[in-house]
Amino acid sequence: MNMNRIISIVLIVAGITLIVLGVVAMDSFSSDVSRFFTGTPTDKSVWMLIIGVISAGLGLSGVAFLGPRGTVA
Repeated sequence: MNMNRIISIVLIVAGITLIVLGVVAMDSFSSDVSRFFTGTPTDKSVWMLIIGVISAGLGLSGVAFLGPRGTVA
């Protein structure tokens, strides 16, 4: 396994983790209070979702575009 593939897999795992944590943060009490007063969830939960999606997307694109030997296809 080469370094590019390992980095891509780490990005996928980190992205999925951030997405899950962002969804959990959106259901938290502080997010409910923020939603009650402003109509939107907390900035922390939104940023965790955004960064998680970007990270997972970069990881998936890295895995998809790498050939069998880890070079660009």
